[in-house]
Amino acid sequence: MNPKIILCIDMDAYFASVEQKANPCLKEKPIAVIGSGARTIITTSSYEARGYGVKTGMNVYEARKLCPHIIFVVGNNRKYIDTCRELEKIYYKVTPDVEIYSIDEAFLNVTGTCHLFGSPEEMGVSIKRLVKNRFGINCTVGIGPNILMAKLASDLAKPNGLWEIKPEEVTPLLENMPVKKLWGIGMHTEKKLEAMGIKTCGELGRTPVSILRSRFGIIGETLKEIGMGVCARALITTEEEPKSIGHGMTLPKDICDREEMESYILQLSEMVGRRARGYGYMGKTLSLTLRYTDFETFTKQTTLPFYTDDTHKIYRHVLSVLHKIRLKDRVRLIGVRISNIIKNPRQMSLFEDTERRKSLLKAMDEVNNRYGDFKLTWAAYMRQIECPRVISPAWRPSGLRNVDIK
Repeated sequence: MNPKIILCIDMDAYFASVEQKANPCLKEKPIAVIGSGARTIITTSSYEARGYGVKTGMNVYEARKLCPHIIFVVGNNRKYIDTCRELEKIYYKVTPDVEIYSIDEAFLNVTGTCHLFGSPEEMGVSIKRLVKNRFGINCTVGIGPNILMAKLASDLAKPNGLWEIKPEEVTPLLENMPVKKLWGIGMHTEKKLEAMGIKTCGELGRTPVSILRSRFGIIGETLKEIGMGVCARALITTEEEPKSIGHGMTLPKDICDREEMESYILQLSEMVGRRARGYGYMGKTLSLTLRYTDFETFTKQTTLPFYTDDTHKIYRHVLSVLHKIRLKDRVRLIGVRISNIIKNPRQMSLFEDTERRKSLLKAMDEVNNRYGDFKLTWAAYMRQIECPRVISPAWRPSGLRNVDIK
């Protein structure tokens, strides 16, 4: 059986590149894309800015300290979303097996179509040229026998590169490579592995699975496999059933007033409920996430004896979670999530009030879907209305994860 051929297409400094292409005055200059809020952070920066040490997640002050002449550009999410959708069309020209992993990254299984374009490398070159000619931006292409190796090849080739890891090259390449280079090994896992004397992928791959399983549980088996460059995960070409639906927001200012928090929670409950209703889901576990000013973040939850997609039921029960929390500091971020979800069975209720309430929510959703978010809303959070401004890494061009961001 021939090995698979997977391509990882990763846009280089995507948001910044789109802005530089749209405004030639920004070309080859250090720029950082930020949000429009007063407490915004850098969502991405151009490679010129990265040369000064500017990184995603820094605030404006930190970035300017490193690069005094940096240019800040308020992000235009619509441009990034539209470009992503057009990029998707290019991918489908070379294979029907496409996974849009995020707004700026995709995996393509070209095992069955590669011969039409010559070789994997020639296919990668062709895609890079199409992207450059159509959008004026660069992308990096990684090629490997699975998505793990394709992703590694892409990371090694950035920016604007192309790297192929052939099956016979996997073992020697990984032998002395630090484990943190592998997709799926974060800082905490790296530290735990280091405490076990495991620093390289080669060492990880040779560690008996029983030892890894005793330290990491079932994940230990996966760690051994990825240490050997093995990854059986197939491309996800159709959206999986979601495990949860949530929204969160960094507040315009740190707050400690509970009434103010309740207003935000109502807004987030409406966003969660509306998205659940729109895609026909109901959930019974409700979670509240809070982040203090020192970035300590925690989540508390409650599970209901019934499923719901009703804004006010979500709100009321999340509020009960809030009331049990003894706040120790001001809050800078609030999140609401429903999980333990099922497809809405759409059963007719025996109670007239329930049916009336469903009709009210449906009417509100239809108005807001037609005329824009929060055009018809609950009076209690009129003063808090603020649409989401930052694209989540989980964003997708279609399906439940396609959150409309202005």
